Amino acid sequence: MARDGDVPTIFNPKRVRAPSVIITSEEVVESERNCVDGDRERPNGPPTPLSPRVPLTPQASVCSAPPLTTQPSLQQAYSESATSSQDEERQLRDKKCPRSCCSKFAKKIYYGICVMLTLTTSWVTTTHCIKHLYLEEYPYSGYFSTYTTEAATIVLHNNSTDKLHNNLYKAPFFTAWFCTNWLIFFYPLYIIVMLIHNKCKSANDVVFDAFSDFKEKGFTFARFISRCGLFCLLWVVTIYMYTYSLKILLSTDVVALFATNVSCIYLLSWVILHEQFVGVRIVAAILCDTGIALLAYMDGITGSSTLGGVVLAACAAAGFAIFKVLFRKVMGEVNNGQRALFFSILGIVNASLLWPVCLALYLTGTETLPSHRMPWIYLLVASFALLVFHLVFQFGNIITYNIFVSLALITAVPVSAALDVVLYGVEFEGMKLAGIVLIVVGFFLVMLPDNWPDYIMRLLRWSRRRQRGGGGSSRGRDATDYRTGYIRSHLRSPSGRVR
Repeated sequence: MARDGDVPTIFNPKRVRAPSVIITSEEVVESERNCVDGDRERPNGPPTPLSPRVPLTPQASVCSAPPLTTQPSLQQAYSESATSSQDEERQLRDKKCPRSCCSKFAKKIYYGICVMLTLTTSWVTTTHCIKHLYLEEYPYSGYFSTYTTEAATIVLHNNSTDKLHNNLYKAPFFTAWFCTNWLIFFYPLYIIVMLIHNKCKSANDVVFDAFSDFKEKGFTFARFISRCGLFCLLWVVTIYMYTYSLKILLSTDVVALFATNVSCIYLLSWVILHEQFVGVRIVAAILCDTGIALLAYMDGITGSSTLGGVVLAACAAAGFAIFKVLFRKVMGEVNNGQRALFFSILGIVNASLLWPVCLALYLTGTETLPSHRMPWIYLLVASFALLVFHLVFQFGNIITYNIFVSLALITAVPVSAALDVVLYGVEFEGMKLAGIVLIVVGFFLVMLPDNWPDYIMRLLRWSRRRQRGGGGSSRGRDATDYRTGYIRSHLRSPSGRVR
């Protein structure tokens, strides 16, 4: 029998072990080059102890291969594995802390609070500035100079009283027209923001994108202008009813009545846009209508103009709801540029077509303006605040959730009530307080999501699990034994038969 050192045969093959490291062609060329250089330095001769030679193998080159630790491919693989492990750790950290102070959810919450505060401040500022226009008197300067005769003093006093009465600010339509003109700044402000945000686009590109999108939807120029004219008329009528109701009612009453537009929006969306039916929102609409009725009769029926003011404010809320629903029905889904362009054209149509109405109302004496001392400061502040309100109201959902935008309509009620108490000493009690509370409750019921019963069921299940977990190791009689799959019941035995 042949030993391992004998000539191998097919029955006793000699094993040839391949090296664990495979040397590439580049490393072979480099090693040959190094080997040639080494041979030049050391002529042919026997190997010395300082320069031992490696024996040749069929898988190796003439010279020895470089060490394994100097290969760049292994270093690159190690760095890639380290970066991948760091990415995995970062993802796990984000999953463990999804609602930290720097997460996307938290940022939207912070932005939502800022948006809500901005909308509340601007809406309350607009309402109280318009209300102050009707309350302030604008007398002529030098009316109260004294005369020597008593008859002249009496005549002067009577004339000054008539002039004081005739020089009060009573122009709700002019106020609505003047505030609507500021909508022209919608699209210029949008272009400026887009140019700052996206420096690769020019102003012509931004304008062309908005017009091309409308053209793709089939809107011609005449059709688009006609739609803008109809929406402009509806918008001005809505603002006119709102400003006229401020002449009769307190600011808090008007703000609370205008907040009922959310229930009107849901009812119109259910009928026109065929949105999902939610029963609790019908209850919310009934509560809002009850609150409106209580505010309408809070000062009695006879000898009071409160009923007319409440009807005007409620119609303003309904008009705003009709505007929003019809805009979605007629214009469809629009982007931010199209929405900004639409509101700017609405302001241009208002400024160019409705100024004869203001002039006619002034010449006929239906509306009076103190021409010698116009309250431009309050008008400008109210117009600017209304522009900020509509800008944030239309584009606030870009940076936050839509619920924060809607909540600003109801958070303006307590802020306006505080100002009425401080400035005018108003007391909220009786039917007025009950009506406002019902409107607030109805507003929050409308804001509930469509699947609100699912959230309540999850909350109840979670509370039950907490109660079971706090009871120790004792289980209920109807609990499930997960070790055997047996459901404990009074009606069935462990074998499944009915007792």
